[in-house]
Amino acid sequence: MTAKTLLAAKSAGGGLRKSRWRSVFKNWELYIFVLPTMAYFIVFHYFPLYGLQIAFRDYAPSSGIWNSPWVGLEHLRRFFDSYYFWDLIWNTIGISLYEMIVGFPIPIIIALALNELKNGAFKKWVQTVTYAPHFISVVVMSGMIIAFLSPGTGLVNLAIKALGGEPVQFLGEPGWFKSVFVLSGVWQSMGWGTIIYLAALAGVDPQQHEAAMIDGATRMKRIWHINLPSILPTMVILLILNVGSFMSVGFEKVFLLQNPLNLESSDVISTYVYRSGLVQGQFSFSAAIGLFNSVINFILLLTVNRIAKRVNETSLW
Repeated sequence: MTAKTLLAAKSAGGGLRKSRWRSVFKNWELYIFVLPTMAYFIVFHYFPLYGLQIAFRDYAPSSGIWNSPWVGLEHLRRFFDSYYFWDLIWNTIGISLYEMIVGFPIPIIIALALNELKNGAFKKWVQTVTYAPHFISVVVMSGMIIAFLSPGTGLVNLAIKALGGEPVQFLGEPGWFKSVFVLSGVWQSMGWGTIIYLAALAGVDPQQHEAAMIDGATRMKRIWHINLPSILPTMVILLILNVGSFMSVGFEKVFLLQNPLNLESSDVISTYVYRSGLVQGQFSFSAAIGLFNSVINFILLLTVNRIAKRVNETSLW
């Protein structure tokens, strides 16, 4: 490469940098809007990465992070060899898989059904009723579940007694916990998912339906061949995001509904991390388990994203 070519490339690079800075100064208001979000992620998501090293140390608060002895993968080995390992894994996977199988298609079905309604007032009423639970806090929701399912005074068991049945210990029997957790979660979140899919359906060109009706297509065929393909990219993106948090079963709700009677099926990785870290003070051990959980979620996210990109050409990146 000649000196003239190098000089030209250097000048082009300098011009590109100047052009970028010129664009930044021109749109400075937009960058100011971005700053709070960047600050949030830097402070709460990147700075805490410094503390990840305690997962590989025998951390003691009195010694500090740097002065705590390095133990490598000892805490992970201890977790893999523990008595609770497979129970925690299967409970976490079981709840997440149950939640995905039941909870993922319901907002799609509701959105497709609402999109076909012609009665505007009834449509708005259904949207309000399904979306309202989204605003109920986890603590209040858990209290409602405990009150409604109480063996003595709960509305559900009172109805069962009125029909001649025996009261059921919904939160006292391990076999019922997953269903109670998942179904109540679906009821609380399905309205939010429905709104997302309705927004996607609003972008469907009405001329496609008109052309299909002229060709004699039934309503079901139009839903199958027009509406579903139009929301497929949205479905894929939400599926990728759900799989990315597959191993992160919500700690708060599980912890609030958990008791010694249902611990067999309600003990998941997040609650075990809480007990090990905050209750028993095993900070390094709990950090190692949390890191293991995050790595599994990250691998699942990358895998599903790549599969979706190859199959459907829709992905997060």
